[in-house]
Order: sequence, then structure tokens, then C-alpha cells
Amino acid sequence: MSDRLYPVILCGGAGRRLWPMSRLLYPKQLQPLTSSLSMLQETLRRVDDRDRFAAPAVICNDAHRFVVAEQLRQLEIAPRTILLEPEGRNTAPAIACAALQLTAEDPEADLLVLPSDHLVRDRAGFQAAVDSAAAAARAGYLVTFGVTPDRPETGYGYIRRGAALDGIDGCFRV
Repeated sequence: MSDRLYPVILCGGAGRRLWPMSRLLYPKQLQPLTSSLSMLQETLRRVDDRDRFAAPAVICNDAHRFVVAEQLRQLEIAPRTILLEPEGRNTAPAIACAALQLTAEDPEADLLVLPSDHLVRDRAGFQAAVDSAAAAARAGYLVTFGVTPDRPETGYGYIRRGAALDGIDGCFRV
């Protein structure tokens, strides 16, 4: 087993939230909104260190497969796989499909599931959080990332933080 994490990049989406810029065939994650790279490419760059991460698995809508493949090619990233959704069914089924495929290849695989449309300004902070999460995952925990909310939001759930995990800096029971 490798100590590298297996990135799973969720690149689905219908392009409804940022309309009219984001559209069904060209959703926000495929657009350069925060830099000269698309949101997907920014996500791929965060996990491009092959000493730390295995080649990424990308999950996308069948209609986006050529754009996704081209954006990977532009970064010279060979994905582990591109899983195509014939129809969007939300996050859990996409993660389950990736988990089934990756654990068939490596039963001990630790997956790092990332949305392709998040803005992460602090790469060092991101890497530190991933390192802590990887330690918790290798200790047998299911890990989720959370941020301190700055306003009420009905579109997201809330996590009640519990006691710190012994010996794993920055990780807590929920």
C-alpha cells in the first residue's frame, strides 16, 4: 500500500448557480473565475505532488468529458480515471462509484474527495489540513473538513465539534 492519498475530484454540476456565466454545458468549475486556470484546474494543482498524491480520479457529467480531458491535458496531468455520470445524482453516489473502483485497485486506498469549484487561497493551510486528515483516516476515522460559519446558511449542514483526537493535531470527534 502506498502512503499517497487518492484524490477524487467531483466535477459534476449543472451550471445553475452562477447563471448566466455558468451554463449547463459550461458550468463554473470549468471556467477561469479566480485565476487564469479553471476552478477544476486549480483543484488539480492542489493535488499534483505525486509524492503525496496518486493520480486523480475525476468524476464528471458525460457532456463535459471532452472539456475535462482537455483541461487535464493542458496541465499535463494523466488522471487515474475519468468516471462519467450519465445523469447527475448528487455527491454520495459519485463518491461511492469512485470508492468502489479505487478500492478494487487498492483495498487500503485512502480517498481525498474534493469538489472542483472551491476557492482555496491558503495552499499551505490546505496541505496541513490534508496531512492531519490523512493521519486520522489512517487511524481508522472517517474525516470531514469544516470551517467556522460566518453567517446562517440553510444550504449547508453544521458540525458540532467534540473532543480532540489523541495524537492527531487539528482533528476532533464530531
